[in-house]
Amino acid sequence: MSTVRSPLGKRWRLLTLMIVLMLPLLAACSPSSGTPTPTSLTPEAGDELSQAGGRLVYGLTLSPSGVDPHVNASAELGIPLTSVYDTLVYRVPDSKQGAGEQFVPGLAESWEVSEDGLTYTFRLRGDAVFHDGLPFNAEAVRVNIERVLDPDTQSQKAGFLLGPIDSVEVIDEYTVAIHLSAPYAPLLDGLAQVYLGMASPAALREWGADYQFHQVGTGPFKFVEYVPNDHLTLVRNDDYNWGPAIYDHPGPAYLDEIEFRFFTDPAGRALALEAGDADVMGELPPLDAARLRQDNRSVIIPVAIPGQPLGLMLNTQRAPLDDPRVRQALLFATDRTTIVQTIFGGESPAASGPLTGVTSGYDPSLAERYPYNPQEARALLEEAGWSDSDGDGTLQKGGQPLILDAVLMTWGSVPEVAQLVQSQWAEVGVELRTETLTYPAALEAARVGEYHIIPQNFSASDPDLLRAYYRSGEPFNWSKMSDVALDDLLDSARSATDPDQRGELYAQAQQRIMELALLVPIRDPVNLNAVSARVKNLRFDAHGWFPLLHDAYLSDQ
Repeated sequence: MSTVRSPLGKRWRLLTLMIVLMLPLLAACSPSSGTPTPTSLTPEAGDELSQAGGRLVYGLTLSPSGVDPHVNASAELGIPLTSVYDTLVYRVPDSKQGAGEQFVPGLAESWEVSEDGLTYTFRLRGDAVFHDGLPFNAEAVRVNIERVLDPDTQSQKAGFLLGPIDSVEVIDEYTVAIHLSAPYAPLLDGLAQVYLGMASPAALREWGADYQFHQVGTGPFKFVEYVPNDHLTLVRNDDYNWGPAIYDHPGPAYLDEIEFRFFTDPAGRALALEAGDADVMGELPPLDAARLRQDNRSVIIPVAIPGQPLGLMLNTQRAPLDDPRVRQALLFATDRTTIVQTIFGGESPAASGPLTGVTSGYDPSLAERYPYNPQEARALLEEAGWSDSDGDGTLQKGGQPLILDAVLMTWGSVPEVAQLVQSQWAEVGVELRTETLTYPAALEAARVGEYHIIPQNFSASDPDLLRAYYRSGEPFNWSKMSDVALDDLLDSARSATDPDQRGELYAQAQQRIMELALLVPIRDPVNLNAVSARVKNLRFDAHGWFPLLHDAYLSDQ
């Protein structure tokens, strides 16, 4: 037997720091339980077999600082590398809201969870082979997890996904156990993500710190070349015969080659697609998507993103937001429908709570909790002692005007959203002052609490992300709320292994968050992908940003 233990204290401090530093990348590429249903891209019977082969150019919208999935955290790296790596398990893309976690075998053909939730035992398939010819086995799992946990790796996301891992035990050639120091229900979701994709131990040893340029997995495509800020190239793995059930067909992929090119200027993305410089382009501005919908040379695939909505977090420790009536008034004073229609072209739904509507565990009952109601907002503010005593349009109390300070960032159309919110709140007598900062400066303001309002948007496929943002003492608890009832709900949900029980606990946690009025939800993000009409059967996985290119093919029909 072989085990590796985790230096938990040092690792968690390091991971917290690295995740904070990576948030702008994650928000910009912010990750969907929802899947598109582009009927125009669905193949006709037998068509995909006659059209196998060809080369696809896929546009990437962010050039990440690194593309090693065990090290780096950008969602952008997962777009190509999901095709390079297999994971132990896969999350089913079409999981229905409220149905709980649904996972299918990947490199693990089966698994068991101990009664106390502390041990996950995986029985591995015996036919998977790395691209370099090395067989996949339990020792490979141990090497991969050991690398992620090594403090020298400085893992920005993969280590976080493993939760309170205590040790990894190789039981026999094709059986491995993961031991936890505390129950951690999100573990399977973490193991289903590309950041914990299984890499060849031989390649990891050979290339060390340069592994990102020489990646070797077991997936349907082989990694050929990566030139930062220019391109990343994959070719088909002709030996692939162990794909998960989420794929539409067994055996090798259809495409011969995929080249990923970087298109970092939003204004040029639609033009690149129209010029034939790319076959797929994500993160289109709504106006470009609307225009391309009129062009039969392309199809728009909207992909809803799980996790947090774009929202404004309210600092409960800074007056006057220490009064819950004032916080609730701001929710009633916000016309979210007008905001998403005006700024996002109606391409994404208005948010209603701390989770997006496609996130596992989302509570749909929140949709009517805070409808746009300026009259109710004014009544709550009056009840809290605010009035327009001098007739200047801004409410006062004790001689002080009701002025709120917002710290803004440039991602996600936040400045434009703030302008509309500013106008809407002014109608009920609240003045909003805004300051746009660099992301490091905004993080510092968040740390010391120098704000009333601060935006947030983070993508994740498991509702456990609520713990990082709303539990007492967590680094991203920018509402500064400390609520014992909410803490208990979030802790219990993280440990619960029964999906129905988890769902109920998270529903209660969301209700509590909105009862406390800790944020003003604005928009559920949707990634607008423009796809050449010759690309068929392009789908996305359950984590949102990552295409299932194994099933995609090209056709001129």
